[in-house]
Amino acid sequence: MVPFLTHNRSFQVLKLNNNGLGPAGGVVLANALLESAKLSKAEGKPSRLRTVICGRNRLENGSASAWADAFAAHGTLQEIRMPQNGIRMEGITALAQGLSRCPDLRHIDFQDNTFTADGEVSGVEAWTEALKSWPELTTLNLSDCVLSGDGEVPQIVTALAGGSNPKLHTLQLQNNNLETETFLALSDGVAKMGSLRLLELQWNDAEEDDVNLRTLAQHLKRQGGKLLATDDDEEEEEGGGGGTRTCGR
Repeated sequence: MVPFLTHNRSFQVLKLNNNGLGPAGGVVLANALLESAKLSKAEGKPSRLRTVICGRNRLENGSASAWADAFAAHGTLQEIRMPQNGIRMEGITALAQGLSRCPDLRHIDFQDNTFTADGEVSGVEAWTEALKSWPELTTLNLSDCVLSGDGEVPQIVTALAGGSNPKLHTLQLQNNNLETETFLALSDGVAKMGSLRLLELQWNDAEEDDVNLRTLAQHLKRQGGKLLATDDDEEEEEGGGGGTRTCGR
């Protein structure tokens, strides 16, 4: 596979889900992609790589920097999905820096990796800084990423609510220890997220009938959007229902 990834510079989509790569295998493949980018540059040709999907491979921190270097070297990604890879804060920070060199990114999925650790939030800070690099971003999945440790409003949510990515259509923030102050920040910012149509907040720390969550749902509905905040909401969405409940867990 390494020769293919290095020398075949015509493919645009790379899918490697659930292949048991581990950190060592991840480094090998990422380095092959990096070499491919270098060869294209030497020939004066732009990279054709647009999509990388590499979930459930236990890439961990050990390969994160190599992937970050590869993504930065290509600079052409429009879709990146790396969920469930056991990547922790140091690796997440490196990946934010690498992906910030890909201004055409539209779809990002890093579900079930870890952005904070023991009160340290450098991963969240790095991704907050990177948001401005992605003006075309439409879908962002950061569910199960420990964005908040003690219920504080994550910096990245504040930035998104401030309109950092005006084309954002789908935002997934499930199971991130988010509390009512975060729901308030999102509610206050809905008008600045004018393209937002789907916001997923299930399994956070919401009280039943949380007023900020309810207000958020109302504001989102006014602009044609939908809030999913409970298991019932998700079942209704899958069943094609039109209403939205807004209570917590």
